[in-house]
Amino acid sequence: MPGTDPFALFAEWMALAEAEEINDPDAMALATATPDGRPSVRMVLMRRHGPEGFGFFTNLESRKGQEIAANPHGALCIHWKSLRKQVRAEGPLVQVSDADADAYFQSRSRNSRIGAWASDQSRPLDRRETFLDRIAETKARFGEEGEVGRPPHWSGFRLVPDRIEFWEDGEFRLHHRRLFVRQADGSWNEGLLYP
Repeated sequence: MPGTDPFALFAEWMALAEAEEINDPDAMALATATPDGRPSVRMVLMRRHGPEGFGFFTNLESRKGQEIAANPHGALCIHWKSLRKQVRAEGPLVQVSDADADAYFQSRSRNSRIGAWASDQSRPLDRRETFLDRIAETKARFGEEGEVGRPPHWSGFRLVPDRIEFWEDGEFRLHHRRLFVRQADGSWNEGLLYP
């Protein structure tokens, strides 16, 4: 079906998921890899979607942040079990602007912002009490009403897809798979895949 906008199709599916999916319709599995191709995957929350890509935010010093710095390519998978639909995308990962990161950081709850300062995300923790002590220290540092700005080690990325696949469950595993591949001029070529 030439001419289909995959981002418009994604927005349509996302709206359906937001209306019908019980938990976290914006949860997606994000895969990154080391420069020598050793992969890792985790669930993150998608905070942006549109022609600029699929956005999420993170600690730049976390494992994923370090892997992205060394190998800025990724893949994501969003599966809406109740809808029996799935979207996969692959492409380069581009860091968001400071203004975008600041705006999203300020939209988070105060406790989440405190946590971003207190956590050495993905690094070894000797015991839970150490982290709770750091949270208490960070709360004391900012005070009850103090502004909690974005830490320098915290930002976000957009996965700018060059491939997007839309998958719909079919009876007897005769699924419907639509693949969009970005062309050199930025347009999309759509085709089908065998299930």
